Amino acid sequence: MAGVFLTNEPSLAFVCFFGVAVVFVGLIILIGCIYLMNLICDKLSKEKAPVKASTPAPVVASKEIANRGEIVAAVCAAVAEEEGTDISAIRVISFKKL
Repeated sequence: MAGVFLTNEPSLAFVCFFGVAVVFVGLIILIGCIYLMNLICDKLSKEKAPVKASTPAPVVASKEIANRGEIVAAVCAAVAEEEGTDISAIRVISFKKL
């Protein structure tokens, strides 16, 4: 019996099928866990925070900008920093609210 080797190795097709099956079963379990966590979190958030009626944002009728000088200075500083130039090299021709 010393010269006889018994090999009970599984076939290549079985190994491939079993590997793919394990991956897909794991993914299905993961999707199920995420779905359950989503349901639990939705129930908890609905119980704690009731939905309030949303109020529309106030509409500003005038085209006037409240802090025009400060906003222009901030925009000029940001442009100067991005361009790598001095802020005195930037000239604002027009500035209007969109």
